[in-house]
Amino acid sequence: MSNKYYITTPIYYVNDKPHIGHAYTSVATDFIARFMSLRGYDVRFQTGTDEHGLKIQKAADVKKIEPIELCDQNSQIFRDLTVSLNLSNDDFIRTTEERHIDGASYLWKRLYERDQIYLGEYTGWYSINDETFYNEKDLVKQNDGSFKTITGGPVEWITEKSYFFKLSEWSDKLLNLYKNNPNFISPTSKRNEVIKFVESGLNDLSVSRTSFEWGIKTPTDNNHIMYVWLDALTCYANGINYLNDNDNELKEYWKNVVHIVGKDILRHHAVYWPAFLLAADLELPKKIFAHGWWTNEGKKISKSLGNVIDPIEIINNYGLDQFRYFLLREVPFGNDGDFSKNALVNRINSDLVNDLGNLCQRSLTMIDKKLNSIIPPVNNISKNGDKLVKMYYKTVEQSSTLVEEYKLHDYIKLVWLYINEVNKFFNDSKPWELSESNPKLFSDILGLTSDSIKKIAFLINPIMPETSLKIFNMLALNLDNISFEMEKSISISGNKLNQINHLFSRVQNDN
Repeated sequence: MSNKYYITTPIYYVNDKPHIGHAYTSVATDFIARFMSLRGYDVRFQTGTDEHGLKIQKAADVKKIEPIELCDQNSQIFRDLTVSLNLSNDDFIRTTEERHIDGASYLWKRLYERDQIYLGEYTGWYSINDETFYNEKDLVKQNDGSFKTITGGPVEWITEKSYFFKLSEWSDKLLNLYKNNPNFISPTSKRNEVIKFVESGLNDLSVSRTSFEWGIKTPTDNNHIMYVWLDALTCYANGINYLNDNDNELKEYWKNVVHIVGKDILRHHAVYWPAFLLAADLELPKKIFAHGWWTNEGKKISKSLGNVIDPIEIINNYGLDQFRYFLLREVPFGNDGDFSKNALVNRINSDLVNDLGNLCQRSLTMIDKKLNSIIPPVNNISKNGDKLVKMYYKTVEQSSTLVEEYKLHDYIKLVWLYINEVNKFFNDSKPWELSESNPKLFSDILGLTSDSIKKIAFLINPIMPETSLKIFNMLALNLDNISFEMEKSISISGNKLNQINHLFSRVQNDN
C-alpha cells in the first residue's frame, strides 16, 4: 500500500482579502499535513486561488482594470498568507495557470464524450456572491417578496443558453457512495445534510455561461465558458496532473486525497465533484471534511458590522504560533467557533506561558547554570520516570486515531496531558533542592525532563512548528523532516544547550 497522502484546502476566491476563515482552513489543513508527515507518510499539501467568474469580472470593472490584473494582485496576497501562517504547502495553484486550464478542459471533454453534457437553456436564480445556481426551495424569502441565500446574499433571475451536466442521473450512485463509504463525508451532521439534499432530488446542473467572458472557454464550444465551480473543482487533480492521459509520479497521490472545506461549499465538493468524477469514470477523493464558521465575540462576522477579523493583525499583536494554537485548540474541528481576544489571551497565558514555556525555562535554565549547559543522560530513576516515558508512547499511539477522526482539538488536549504530567514530575521531584545534596539524582531528573521536552517538541510540531524548532534549537538539535520514528533514535545526552529563551511572552489582559 502506498504511503502517499495528499491533502488540500479549497482554492480561495480572490475578490477580497483573506480573513480568519481562510486562516482557519489553512492552519487546520497544515496541522494534518504536518502530523501525517510525522507518522512517516509522503505528504503533498496544496492550496491556491480561484480566479474566474462573474464576481471577479465585476470587481475588475469597478477598479477599471483587466480581470487578470486583479487576480495577480489578490492571488499574491493569499500566497503571502501561506508564509505568514507558516504553511508547509508543496504547491500553490491558480485557476488562471495553463496546467489548470488544460486539466479543466480535459474533464469537460471526458464528460462531453460520455454524453454527460448537453446544450439547453437555464432559467432560474443565480447568486453572484456564491457563483451558485439555487432552487427556490433552498432560498430564504424576504418580506418584500425577494429571495436571498441562507448566508444573506442576493440572487438574480437569469435566462441564458447553457450546457447542462446530467446530475439527475447520478442520484442513486451518489447515495450508494455515501452508504458504502460512511467516512467519505465528515462530520456526521454534514454527511446527513448532504444525503438529505440528494434524496430530495437532483436537477441537471448548468455548467456553462454566455453572459460574460472571464473564464475558461469550453473546448467543445467557444461561445461558452465553464461554470466557475466545474472549473475550480478540478484544481485538486490539476495540482498533481491527474486530469490527462500521461503517466507521472504525482498521479499516485490521487489514491489517497483529502479535501478540507468550509461548510458553505460542502455541497459543491460532496455532490457535484464526485458526480463529475463518477460520470468521467475517474477516481474519487477518499475524504471530504467540512469545518464550521467563526463568529467574533458572539456576533456574526460581516463587513457591514465592521468586525471582520484580519489574521495578520492578530498574528502581529499576539504571535503566529499563539494564533495557530488558539484556532486549533479552542473549537472541536467541524463545529462553529467564537473568536474572543479574551479567550485567546487566557490560552496564551495559561497553556503556553505557564504550562509549556515555564517548564522549558525552569528546567533548561537549571542545566545551564548547574551542569555547565551539558544535557545529562536519561536514566530510569523511579516509577514516575517510567510512567512518563510510557505515557509519551501511548500519546503517540492514541494521537493517530484522533487525527484520523479529525479530532484535532482532542489531539492537543492529549498532548497537554503529557505536558502537564512532565510538569508534575518536575515539580514533585524538586530538583532545585538536590543540586548540592544529591547531584546524581539532580542530574537524572533533569536528564529525563529535558528528554521529555524533546518529545514535546515532536508532539507540538503540527500545532506550533516555529515553537517546536525553537525547542530543538535550545536542545542543540538541527532537524529536518522529523518523524515519530526518528525521535526514538535521537539522543540529546551530552549536547551543549544553546541560549535559553522563554518561548512565549505573557500578555496583559485588558478586560
